[in-house]
Amino acid sequence: MLEDGRTFRGRSYGAEGTALGEAVFATGMTGYQETITDPSYARQLVVQTAPHIGNTGVNTDDAESRRIWVAGYIVRDAARRPSNWRSERTLDEELAAQGVVGISGVDTRAVTRHLRERGAMKAGIFSGADAARPDSELLADVLAQEPMAGARLAEEVSVEASYLVEPKDHGWDGEPRFTVAALDLGIKSMTPVRFAERGVRVHVLPASATLADVTALSPDGVFMSNGPGDPATADVQVELLRDVLDTGIPFFGICFGNQILGRALGFGTYKLRYGHRGINQPVLDRRTGKVEITSQNHGFAVDAPLDGPVTAPEARFGRVEVSHVSLNDDVVEGLACLDIPAFSVQYHPEAAAGPHDSAYLFDRFVDLMGSSKTDASKIKESL
Repeated sequence: MLEDGRTFRGRSYGAEGTALGEAVFATGMTGYQETITDPSYARQLVVQTAPHIGNTGVNTDDAESRRIWVAGYIVRDAARRPSNWRSERTLDEELAAQGVVGISGVDTRAVTRHLRERGAMKAGIFSGADAARPDSELLADVLAQEPMAGARLAEEVSVEASYLVEPKDHGWDGEPRFTVAALDLGIKSMTPVRFAERGVRVHVLPASATLADVTALSPDGVFMSNGPGDPATADVQVELLRDVLDTGIPFFGICFGNQILGRALGFGTYKLRYGHRGINQPVLDRRTGKVEITSQNHGFAVDAPLDGPVTAPEARFGRVEVSHVSLNDDVVEGLACLDIPAFSVQYHPEAAAGPHDSAYLFDRFVDLMGSSKTDASKIKESL
């Protein structure tokens, strides 16, 4: 049931009961396990536009975090049985085991068209005894929940204690090239792996980490991850990033990290009508003129001028330009600072799941850390 009263009926899928959240749609044809375990989907009811879901089951290796984060799951044709040599259990079983309420047999195309026309909205899934209650009561429950705008969720999905990802555990032969302090705002497990594959040692820190926590690691770079919620609530992380930028440590951010960089530079953020979610979102890299097909999951965006470069509203950080734009709606998809070593993108270059068009961004950050380290050495020698 959507907040405007539109109702869709189907069959119980996963756990029985009630799930409340913001209804959004994801356009990926594959990668449903990575989708539901992406912490950026916290407190959201995900509508899969692909009609057949659950065909390959689920397994331990493909989870992108420690648990399923979607608040509820909405599919059309749920597979009766999985067929894949890596499958360990059915999606239905996994949802039920983790208490995630879902619904199948729903016309997800109709739901998607409704959300595209009216925007993402509050919703609820009701099954079992809960579904027998009067519609008026169910709608009241839907309307009573907190909106996504103003929600502070990064601390809810972040790890409580830091952990280390070593290059030697992911195919790198030799000593680590660099050390990165990565702030977990809802990080996907494949992201530090992509760094490790390039010889980068990654210290993953909780969302509450301070500048002292970061500098204690003597990092060559700082990274801020994807994550859920409204970036307007991330004042703690914004102030941390401003301190990091003031020190001159190279910075790379993705998704929520892009929005935090935008805010740190003095730009605002705003909520999109229905967001970008899926693994087939076209983005233009304005520096190279190349089009990337990207994996995305965000409902908010940075409000920065597309005509640039411009001096950042926080003028001490110098000039900044919009480096990437969405080819669907011209939403800002990346920021590049021209006078300090910092850049970010709004999408997920780790590609889990998704295409690998954007893998070069990890290499770009490695190069940035290398050049910054060389420049620092030259300055030290001159002194």
